[in-house]
Amino acid sequence: MDTHTPYRYEQLADLIVGMIDNGALAPGMRLPSVRAVSEQHRISISTALQAYRLLEDRGILVARPQSGFYVAVARRGMLALPSTSRARARASTVSISGAVATLLEHASNSALVPLGCAVPDGGVLQSKRLDLALARAARQHGARYNVYCPPHGEPRLRQEIARRAMRFGHALSPDDVLITNGCTEALTLALTAVASRGDTIAVESPTYFGLLHTLEMLGLKAFELPTDPARGIDIGALARLLATETVAACVLSSNFSNPLGSTMAEADKRALLALLARHAVPLIEDDVYGDIHFGRERPKPFIALGDGANTIYCSSFSKSLAPGYRIGWIAAGAYTQQVMERKLAFSLCSPVLPQVALADFLASGAYDAHLRRIRHLFEENLARMTRAIEASFPADTKVSRPAGGFMLWLELPRRFDSRALFDEALEQGICFAPGDVFSASRRFRNCLRLSAGYEWNDRIKNGIQRLGQLARALLSH
Repeated sequence: MDTHTPYRYEQLADLIVGMIDNGALAPGMRLPSVRAVSEQHRISISTALQAYRLLEDRGILVARPQSGFYVAVARRGMLALPSTSRARARASTVSISGAVATLLEHASNSALVPLGCAVPDGGVLQSKRLDLALARAARQHGARYNVYCPPHGEPRLRQEIARRAMRFGHALSPDDVLITNGCTEALTLALTAVASRGDTIAVESPTYFGLLHTLEMLGLKAFELPTDPARGIDIGALARLLATETVAACVLSSNFSNPLGSTMAEADKRALLALLARHAVPLIEDDVYGDIHFGRERPKPFIALGDGANTIYCSSFSKSLAPGYRIGWIAAGAYTQQVMERKLAFSLCSPVLPQVALADFLASGAYDAHLRRIRHLFEENLARMTRAIEASFPADTKVSRPAGGFMLWLELPRRFDSRALFDEALEQGICFAPGDVFSASRRFRNCLRLSAGYEWNDRIKNGIQRLGQLARALLSH
């Protein structure tokens, strides 16, 4: 991994860009003089000037003779949002396993520029303190923990998870929480508890290909709901579906959906819960990105906005802390007994040592400091990636603007083929996720998803630039 430490002028440039992005420096505003900045930050005048010139080269600042540097009025950085997906006439049988297996094989190849996998890099997560807790538990009590734990999971970990739920406004008891092998097992347990082979599940569109793969393996159909890249699913379209079709469940992201990054407003979440309650349709929510929010407040998941009677809550620590530990959980409410029976049949219980270590880590308070760091890092990564896309991709590219997580969704002109781009990119040592794997009906071929889960460095930046050049070339043919 590139461990380049930014030079002082790069640090100052990043600080200025951050102030522009958060509105502290508005378009047209004059920046402090080079001398003033050098004194304020205790750097040389040449270093301050180098930062300003760098941002001028990027088109972020403009220099006016005898006047100074100003924030560019017509900044790049306002690419349009992707289109709202169109409604489907019927549910689709899912056939995606081959494409998913191929993508995951490439995404795990460390020789490729890593833009394809929705898993943060271990170097970014810096989970050494958690690993030390694991080593300490193994060293001191290895024999005690080399056993099957209770099917619900390690009691202390369930207690810590229940305590954290209070922070987003939902009262959970440790007895409400069941530990799973990642969120994938949680979603699988939930789906098998409420649906049978051949049933229809309503999903976002585009949606996470791992969910589609699970639906395929369970023999379930997917009804793809129109989804706005900022506001989430079209509740009216869901209402029309429920009025005419039998739907076994609705599976939605709680916040910062993968791949769009959309989050429904609280009022819309409440309206959706009321609609599903009228039709007695359970909601399965996936909240793996909820802790990675860039705003001041963590958006509430669905379970915190209703009575929770018909909501199954799934989450994990895989995106925020420990993908290799494979620790997720489920709060199944009215379906707890069915979920427990399936957990016993599928995996009996989850490994004990990782649960013990994670419980120690959460109890120490270290997780909140960790979250503050990675939120800032991922927000910076997405801003940098967006600027690289603006500079390199075709001018009519559309890009999402998520307020959390670490993914971007790009939409190119309808004639564009992200599969052709995928093949060419692999030859040039770059991996990303082509859009068609995010749809049961294999739509979104003109779209792609990029992951910003790795430390930003020249390799990542150059990979995006090469990808943009390849996209331009494909469109010009």
